[in-house]
Amino acid sequence: MNAMEKQIRILLIDDHSLFRESLSRLLEAEPDFQIAATCASVGEALQVLDREQVDVVLLDYDLGDEQGTAFLEEARQRRFEGRILMVTAGMNDAGTLRAFECGASGMFLKHSPPAQLIEAIHKVMNGEMWLDSRAVRSLVAGAHERSESQQSAQALSSRERSVLKAVFEGLTNKEIAANLQISESSVKAVLQQ
Repeated sequence: MNAMEKQIRILLIDDHSLFRESLSRLLEAEPDFQIAATCASVGEALQVLDREQVDVVLLDYDLGDEQGTAFLEEARQRRFEGRILMVTAGMNDAGTLRAFECGASGMFLKHSPPAQLIEAIHKVMNGEMWLDSRAVRSLVAGAHERSESQQSAQALSSRERSVLKAVFEGLTNKEIAANLQISESSVKAVLQQ
């Protein structure tokens, strides 16, 4: 490693100690990686963030009694500026979508080759996303499920349908208001919804 290059400081969060120790040793063998800490829980990891500089967090989704998304949410509230790569055996569709909504930079599956993990860490450090092909499918499925549930939860009222129909007919907000005998601000409110 060039003396000018900075080592990437990694925080590893996984509830399986054998996996943490093995992965820690693997990554420490890389000249540009330094393990800042390894943790088994969200609470431990948040304490590390309070006292250590961390560039990349390798986060398992299933942490026994808690989920990795709890760390994602708290890290976002604390304005953590590093990258978070989910390193997991798998996640359900909703969990995958939630992780990315909460700021995950990628998803790496544990059964993938170690060389790919090293590549994934470098990519997320450079601001890119890392997505296993199964993560892409899971994201699409999760978004589709959410879209369907939102559509059923957001059935349009008769007024909303009337405003929308008038918009499709090319009427202005003022014309719509006049035709429906409502205020222009009511038309705008409907359109914002």
